[in-house]
Amino acid sequence: MNILIKPLVTEKMTIQTEKLNRYGFVVDRRATKPQIKKAVESHYNVVVESVNTLISPRKTKSRYTKGGVITGKTVSYKRAFVTLVKGDSIDFYSNI
Repeated sequence: MNILIKPLVTEKMTIQTEKLNRYGFVVDRRATKPQIKKAVESHYNVVVESVNTLISPRKTKSRYTKGGVITGKTVSYKRAFVTLVKGDSIDFYSNI
């Protein structure tokens, strides 16, 4: 099972990274906190202090077309916020 899907690189996460040493990831919905901690530690060679997770709810979207109203739902996904110990950091842009 691939636990880490992609990192969250947003303006809000960049501020939290600078102030709180916290990083965000989109993870598999079935992943647990210990699995996420182990995956981040092995993939980035850092020490994880804590892991917080949340599952974003599905949202109903609708749009108006020539054929009428089309409704649907967005995809629900799980996010993990990982706080590292002081002194460790992750560089997402090293491979560019």
